Amino acid sequence: MTSGSGLQAGLKNRHLSMIAIGGVIGAGLFVGSSSGIATAGPGILLSYALVGTLVVLVMRMLGEMSAANPTSGSFSAHADRALGRWAGFSIGWLYWFFWVVVLAVEATAGAKILEGWIPAVPQWGWALIVMVVLTATNLVSVGYYGEFEFWFAGIKVVAIGAFIIIGALAIFGVLPGAHTDKAGLGNLTDHGGFLPNGPGAILTGVLLVVFSFMGSEIATLAAGESEDPQRAVTKSTDSIIWRIGVFYLGSIFIVVCLLPWNDPSIKAQGSYVAALDSLGIAHAGQIMNFIVLTSVLSCLNSGLYTASRMAFSLGGRGDAPKAFARTTSRGVPMAAIIASVVFGFVAVFFNYAYPDTVFLFLVNSSGAVALFVWLVICASQLRMRRIIERESPEKLVVRMWLYPYLTWATIALIVFVLGYMLTDTKGESSGRTTVLLSLLVALAVIAVSVVKERVRGGRATAVADTDTDKVSVG
Repeated sequence: MTSGSGLQAGLKNRHLSMIAIGGVIGAGLFVGSSSGIATAGPGILLSYALVGTLVVLVMRMLGEMSAANPTSGSFSAHADRALGRWAGFSIGWLYWFFWVVVLAVEATAGAKILEGWIPAVPQWGWALIVMVVLTATNLVSVGYYGEFEFWFAGIKVVAIGAFIIIGALAIFGVLPGAHTDKAGLGNLTDHGGFLPNGPGAILTGVLLVVFSFMGSEIATLAAGESEDPQRAVTKSTDSIIWRIGVFYLGSIFIVVCLLPWNDPSIKAQGSYVAALDSLGIAHAGQIMNFIVLTSVLSCLNSGLYTASRMAFSLGGRGDAPKAFARTTSRGVPMAAIIASVVFGFVAVFFNYAYPDTVFLFLVNSSGAVALFVWLVICASQLRMRRIIERESPEKLVVRMWLYPYLTWATIALIVFVLGYMLTDTKGESSGRTTVLLSLLVALAVIAVSVVKERVRGGRATAVADTDTDKVSVG
């Protein structure tokens, strides 16, 4: 491996635009929304709106810092400067850990769909094929990653757009040839009211949907490899409101209007498949499987990219092996990519060999990382705003609204959600289990960072003493 001149600007503006849109639409939207609807009924719209508002605020803060200083380390690099080395180290490695586990989850989800289509290849074989192909695209150049993501995200965007248009026509009874006897705005209130399980179900719904929003921040990591980083960050930050409004709230609104929230097909088939099936659209299940597969591949592609760029940034700051910060002549951090995918393969192995023990621990212990990342972004922005205003105020091209009051309100909301998760004790992947295990891993990583800093400080003191002795002797 040659040591190149660092990351290169291989992402075009169209890549960044689609990465920003695609990052918001995770496979979790298609797969996970059914349990949310079953829990909160039509009130799940309020859950999505609440989490969507939270993401918009956090992304505004991240946009402010990243537009002033675009870097592949994004919030980890900002935390490093604003809160201290321990914060950048800890949140960087936690974020890397989160995406490595996601690689295994998504590879397995994609393999299940592919095995259903071509059963001759076993599920583990498909998982291996998918991981190898996407690793190869990431290893060639960042432009290949951008191109793959452009088309993956494009399919998701077109699919959701078509779903919203078809669904809206059906709701108002103007879709020719469709079975619209169950569809209508009345589904919002006719089956036990808008909140059939009470207002508390809104917060339970928040716990179920919050993790499907992870990925919004990918555009700020990718901006460092774009033609115009500041413009890319500003654009993705400004458009986050309509992206969440259309793709999340818009599509879920269509689902709960097409079918009664308590229709058994929603849980049996998945919300989007059930909604299309209710209209009598032929092959709805297979169409949706193709779209879910595209989302899975997109998430895998971006997850590998994101994990490797975070590892690259950590290597550059001395918080990971130096090899992670080296790039090939094409500007690809090969060691960081290979290390990330190796851990992804290990996690896939655990998913097949020890699904109810080791892998369940990995999933649960990475589950609350999204909220930890958002919390660190908020804390970093509180301090970074003052640093930017003091050192280079002209770089404040994106500003957090109502600073610092809205930042503190966002912190309070995230802490409240974490606290509410502790009251959820149902099942092996309960909110309490997720928070406690994630907290345990976070504390372990912070302990490593503190020890590392002390060792580094001790070495620096020893070097300084040696230099002083040399001067004295001289």
